[in-house]
Amino acid sequence: MNKVDERKVHQSFYDEIFSVLEQEPYARHLGIKLETLGEGTASAALEVQKHMLNSHETVHGAILFALADYVFASASNSYGKTAVGLTTTMNFMAPAQEGDILRAEATEEKRSNRLAWYKIKVFCEDELLATMDATVYRKNDFFVSVEEMEKGTGFKK
Repeated sequence: MNKVDERKVHQSFYDEIFSVLEQEPYARHLGIKLETLGEGTASAALEVQKHMLNSHETVHGAILFALADYVFASASNSYGKTAVGLTTTMNFMAPAQEGDILRAEATEEKRSNRLAWYKIKVFCEDELLATMDATVYRKNDFFVSVEEMEKGTGFKK
């Protein structure tokens, strides 16, 4: 099997990768918007709606988790290679209210052929609301057509 230069896949298929990730059904249902997608990084935003509040009138932890999980998934799949979550650890630090705009950022800490590790932060303006540490399993398959890449643009024989 040929070795694929994942950075070149990200660059060559950026629009297709971004489109697949921004169309994620649950994220769309919640109103999450993918803002940026880099090599192993991602950011997204969400406006807190009334139905996203808990009984204390603050954003439900599941909403913070969903936003963090979405940027985790986006960052870990940013190379066009299928990655699936193995573990997450979420820390909740501060509440958010209806109407707040939440932003989450994911950063790849380390990546190997099979595993990758991420740090995720969720903010409301400059206030840190939550953090997540997460690990993915990286499968062999790509969800973009890497076989269409021309010789010399990412494959090594």
